[in-house]
Amino acid sequence: MSNSPYEQGLGKNAANYVPLSPLSYLERSAYVYPQRTSVVHGDRSFTWAQTYERCRRLASALVQKGVGRGDTVAVMLPNVPSMYEAHFGVPMTGAVLNTLNTRLDPEAIAFMLAHGEAKVLITDPEFATTIRRALELLEGPKPLVIDSLDAEYPSTDRCGEIEYEDFIAGGDPDYAWSLPQDEWDAIALNYTSGTTGNPKGVVYHHRGAYLNAASNIISWGMPQHAVYLWTLPMFHCNGWCFPWTMAANAGVNVCLRKVDVALICELIRKHKVSHFCGAPIVHGMLINAPEGMRAGIDHKVSALIAGAAPPAAIIEGMERIGFDITHVYGLTETYGPASVCAKHPEWDDLPIANRAERNGRQGVRYHMQEAITVLNPETMEPVPADGETMGELMFRGNLVMKGYLKNEKASEEAFAGGWFHTGDLGVMQPDGYVKIKDRSKDVIISGGENISSLEVEDVLYRHPAVMTAAVVAKPDPKWGEVPAAYIEVKEGVAVTAEDIIAHCREHLARYKVPKFIEFCVLPKTSTGKIQKFVLREQAKSASAIE
Repeated sequence: MSNSPYEQGLGKNAANYVPLSPLSYLERSAYVYPQRTSVVHGDRSFTWAQTYERCRRLASALVQKGVGRGDTVAVMLPNVPSMYEAHFGVPMTGAVLNTLNTRLDPEAIAFMLAHGEAKVLITDPEFATTIRRALELLEGPKPLVIDSLDAEYPSTDRCGEIEYEDFIAGGDPDYAWSLPQDEWDAIALNYTSGTTGNPKGVVYHHRGAYLNAASNIISWGMPQHAVYLWTLPMFHCNGWCFPWTMAANAGVNVCLRKVDVALICELIRKHKVSHFCGAPIVHGMLINAPEGMRAGIDHKVSALIAGAAPPAAIIEGMERIGFDITHVYGLTETYGPASVCAKHPEWDDLPIANRAERNGRQGVRYHMQEAITVLNPETMEPVPADGETMGELMFRGNLVMKGYLKNEKASEEAFAGGWFHTGDLGVMQPDGYVKIKDRSKDVIISGGENISSLEVEDVLYRHPAVMTAAVVAKPDPKWGEVPAAYIEVKEGVAVTAEDIIAHCREHLARYKVPKFIEFCVLPKTSTGKIQKFVLREQAKSASAIE
């Protein structure tokens, strides 16, 4: 017991301490702005009072099915109202929300449902075929499956036991939910492929989600009541925490099922969209869209860009078409963005190319993050701020995951030395801004999604003609990076690039399939280790398969 007078009789109590949770943002906006628009999807729209009621109905209906603290509710949904509501309705029960990547194959989905022990699965008809197969692959208990139908995707293909609207209709609109017992309680589970075959389950807590939701507003300088277009998938790092950010902001969520540049431009004009986020591919689509498609967008539009380190040309191109772009950096393990390339007014006087180069860096810590730095991973000492000495980018603070679900060893490795190891290699520049120079562990980031080169290589090795294979990242103007495969073929065996592609498509999600194939003798060290750095250089000038 401390003898400090500041500790005597000054403990936590119900009047002065409440666990932090982003659920409180929704309650506040529904109370203060009940009639303001919260969510828009096609011809449907809701107010904050209605969204709050629907989330409480969802929570109540889930509780009636036995869902409670520590359970997992998985969702396989595009950016539709039910996906937004799940970010509040599920944690209101004390359960954990697992947003599934809609681009994945049935095998990966089955693994996640089993590993996360999903008790309930809410899914969209668009993914019925994938989900049906994933459920067949499940060896253990099957989750309760709920179909979330959508007028924007008319389909009669269902694999659930009940429809979402019917399910929440049975819930109590006045359901008496409560904040978590502890702000350290899990709120979300997100799977990341990393560099291993089986994905790792990243666990978020209420405290981190609350803080990053607020940090998005502060670090980006968002005004109140922003109009936010959902170009970023909500399944990806819980939409970088923006479902909770927009509740705090009391803004408008404009839903978008699928990234379509013509529709994006239409929605920006129609709803006066002020903000959106996305990987470089989304920004590239806008830059390359016909000028007439962007006609009529005469208001300020702010955009966040992340994913594979964006080329300066993308940042420059967005500025040229009149969008105000901000570069952020983070990983699934850091709740999405946890650093920002904070701008300085004097940069405005620089030529556009130089300004784009400055804005293309990974930057400095988010307001609610404690630190980002570049350390020597062996000594854990800071590298000189010379813009030349390479080290590993590392984070520390409240915007770092709890750890990996059921994987204590991986968690310990990730947190070794009291820092979170990103696996990205970079430099510290003289002004204190960090910049990625290369990626360790050969992760390929395509369209904002991680692809494990080892996973792709494993599939290649399963082809009867393949003797040796190596997969590296090839720069791509559309996707940021795509997989390029270099293959040594067994002697006397005939195989074509088309054969390899067809084989990969049978075993991998479409975006993981190599976009370039070359048959060659792989460069190796004297000990037989494949020299991937040589292949990366070759890949820079190789032509991708269309």
